[in-house]
Amino acid sequence: MKANYETQKKKGTTMNPLTQFKKILTLLIAPALVAIVLPTVSRADAVTDWNLIASNAIVVTALQPPPVSALSFAMVQGAVYDAVNAIDRGHQPYLAQPPSNPTDSKEAATAAAAYRVLVGFDDLLGLFPSQQPTLQPQYDAYIAGLPDNPPGSRNAGVAIGEATARAMLTNRQNDGRFGPSPTPYPVAPGIWRPTPPNYASDPAPWVGNVRPFLVPSAEMLRTDGPNALTSAAYAEDFNEVKELGSLYSTTRTADQTDAAIFWQGHAHALFNGIFRTLAASQGLDIVDSARLFAMENLAAADAAIGCWNDKYYWQFWRPITAIREADTDGNPATEPDPTWLPLFDPSTPVCALPSLVTPPFPDHPSGHACATGAFVHTLQNFFGTDKIAVSVFSGKSCTTRSFERFSDMLSEVIDARVWAGIHFRTADVQGSVLGKKVAQYLKKHYFQPVH
Repeated sequence: MKANYETQKKKGTTMNPLTQFKKILTLLIAPALVAIVLPTVSRADAVTDWNLIASNAIVVTALQPPPVSALSFAMVQGAVYDAVNAIDRGHQPYLAQPPSNPTDSKEAATAAAAYRVLVGFDDLLGLFPSQQPTLQPQYDAYIAGLPDNPPGSRNAGVAIGEATARAMLTNRQNDGRFGPSPTPYPVAPGIWRPTPPNYASDPAPWVGNVRPFLVPSAEMLRTDGPNALTSAAYAEDFNEVKELGSLYSTTRTADQTDAAIFWQGHAHALFNGIFRTLAASQGLDIVDSARLFAMENLAAADAAIGCWNDKYYWQFWRPITAIREADTDGNPATEPDPTWLPLFDPSTPVCALPSLVTPPFPDHPSGHACATGAFVHTLQNFFGTDKIAVSVFSGKSCTTRSFERFSDMLSEVIDARVWAGIHFRTADVQGSVLGKKVAQYLKKHYFQPVH
């Protein structure tokens, strides 16, 4: 199977994702995000305050889907880390380390770094310059509410934050964002094609060609690839998702159904909410918070880049196509069902719109598993343990799920994408491994303490 896909691998610019970008973005956004509100005047941690503001700007207002939002979160939190670390000087910088005094305001540096990455400068474009009329009053009020002790420390912090934001925006110029799309392979058994009911195209197929934030290249994250269509392993995956992921499954439990819908929330907004909760519950100071949020979001960005690069290397079909066209796969252990529907179908009740559908891009590897693998392994590396309990609310299911360990979230995501009927298990497992590779590379090469 791998050899077949390698011979078919091509590059080109024929797809135009931007023409359908706004049309289908809302299919990928968790509806509960509209309930996110701005932080109150109380500022226990400027990092978490501005992460929430950035989450609103990236996900709620700009409607960026998960793989695109991963890049934006990484830019914001990378600049925030450099700003705080420039004052603290406890760890290696990510990009920049402007001059500072120990008394400079870390809070002002945080706010300035996040704000300027979001809106930019007169001479340097930010992520969302059109949001400046909304964000500037929030920023001005935030800075005005900070203490200036000793005098001048607030303005010094602003200057540091603006310097690290400028370094980030300059570094990410011409990095491949919103660039050419890969060429789709010719239609054949095993090859992805748009799926019912809406037959949408990927809003951001270019993500896999973006320059990584951490790893030397996306290709170093290449997975082993999907199982050969005629293999026993493929038939096992096929029959599992056909049974457990069916809209009319009689073996999927109510809890499994809830888990599947729960994890369809916007992964990057959902996990950044988890990080804000952990920063508070684990008593992190502003320095540790800045490092946690940068590590998590930079790892997730490279996981998204590697994942989308891998998706368009393999271009493997989704279960709904595979099951309906099983008579073409050459495997005697798979039986076609031309009317098969996944749990992720518009007829499935959800807490809030948009309706559930099969995501509009290739199956292998799972984007959610790539992201969760990066998130979870980075959490383990940061805290030095797996055993920290987490409770999470999802606006897609309007339910709360609780986990005793970080790894329990990853295990459930791997299962949930099968229960949803949208991924073969191999795509989930290999996606989680891709995310782990990024987390381990980060651990070895970045954010080292300065002795």
